[in-house]
Order: sequence, then structure tokens, then C-alpha cells
Amino acid sequence: MQQVPLSFYLWVGFGGFIGSIARYTVTLWMARLTTGFPLGTLIINILGCFLIALIAGLASKTNLITPEMRLFLATGFCGGFTTFSSLMYEVMTLLEDGQWFYVSLYIGGSAIGGFLAVYIGFWLIEQWV
Repeated sequence: MQQVPLSFYLWVGFGGFIGSIARYTVTLWMARLTTGFPLGTLIINILGCFLIALIAGLASKTNLITPEMRLFLATGFCGGFTTFSSLMYEVMTLLEDGQWFYVSLYIGGSAIGGFLAVYIGFWLIEQWV
């Protein structure tokens, strides 16, 4: 395994800290507008996808974003804000490589596997508690 500088972990951690606070703030703000529908999460997921695309695009096409800043913004902030953005970015990367089978496997596995994991987790708690 490649040695990763401690500063990289700090960039990711600090970005994640800020992204998580931003997610919580948006969720509270949006909860005032609607009940019964997770509008905040929907907006966060879409906004996170847009942000990670801007960050990745600027990082790959310009010198405006350093590797450390990309760790802070994409991995840290967007990862703390929503991991859905990472999933969609990785799907886009697979699509660009023509990996349709892996795209289907990744999206299907994430949606179905994620739902089953939540369902089983709740079921286990019902059995144990």
C-alpha cells in the first residue's frame, strides 16, 4: 500500500467535517418547507452531484485545483455532504470507459444492496430489542 501523507487525511477530514455540517444545515432548513418527503436529502444529493462534477472537471482541465484542494473539496466536503455524489461520479467514470456491465452492477448493487442492508438492519433490531 502506498504511503499517504498525514496532511491528506487532514484535508479529507476537515472537508468532511464542513460537508457534514452543511448537509445537516440544509436538511434542517428544508424540513421547514415540507413534511413527509425528504426534500432536503433530494436537494443535497443533486447539489452534491453538481459540485463534484464541477470540482472534478476543474481539477482535470485546469490547474485551479491542487491535489490537496481536490481531496478537501471532492473527497472531504462532497463526501461529508453526500456520498451519493461519489457514487454518481464513479458511475460517470465507468460510463466514460464504456463499462456498461459495471455501471449496471454498481447502480443496482448500491440501490438494491443498500435497501436490503437497511431492511435487514431494522429487522435485526426488531428481533433483538
